[in-house]
Amino acid sequence: MSTIAPSTSADHDRALRVNGITIDAASIDNELEHQAGAPDPHEAARHALVIRELLRQRAVELKLIADSAPLDDASLDRLLESELSVPTATRADCERYYESHLVRFRHNDIVFASHVLFAVTEHAPLALIRHKAEATLQQILAAPETFESTAREVSNCPSAGVGGSLGQLLRGDSVAEFERAVFDTQETGVLPRLVNTRFGFHIVRIERRVDGEQLAFDTVHADIARFLDERVRHKAIQQYVTVLASRARIEGAHLGEANGPLLQ
Repeated sequence: MSTIAPSTSADHDRALRVNGITIDAASIDNELEHQAGAPDPHEAARHALVIRELLRQRAVELKLIADSAPLDDASLDRLLESELSVPTATRADCERYYESHLVRFRHNDIVFASHVLFAVTEHAPLALIRHKAEATLQQILAAPETFESTAREVSNCPSAGVGGSLGQLLRGDSVAEFERAVFDTQETGVLPRLVNTRFGFHIVRIERRVDGEQLAFDTVHADIARFLDERVRHKAIQQYVTVLASRARIEGAHLGEANGPLLQ
């Protein structure tokens, strides 16, 4: 998850520059379309454009592209290939991951779950939505029998009409953040913490679990290797962009940790 610093209207009005190169308002407006789901789309757009400009300028410095050329995907791949050395996962690495995350490598696990969704919208501050969700969670934990009536009253999901019930879930039926919360644990009942997804904050109740079967390591080895390789590469790119940012003069954006949309 990105660690974009909160922005203000004053930030939005400031010129956006990287080492003296201005990123124009039209580019920011175009990028906004890709950041509609972010808590602060305007700041997320500026953040993503700063990262891309940092990488473009480095590609120019290495003569991978012309001074005025945009950074396309092929140029980005050449830049990262020339600048990064990323180790690949060994079989031993994969075995350790498998043994530490056995619950993730099961087939046909079923979870019967319900939720109360507090959707993130542009009409309400994120902190206010979270606060309301936290307060409601505490009320439900104190009186679990109120879960269904609360879902009907306040949930922003169509499931509110059936008391928040999501019915029977298999892996792959929900977004990754929600899936991890309900499948990568053996908890039942109302989870004592909010589940944060791209849609908002969820209060989740697990009614029942039906265990499937454990997948053998050899059947998932290749998938684990790809996952570990991508995770290491992602971290290396984060560190690389952080180094570029530390050497740059950035105006009009709070870059924070270089973990923006371009890197996800």
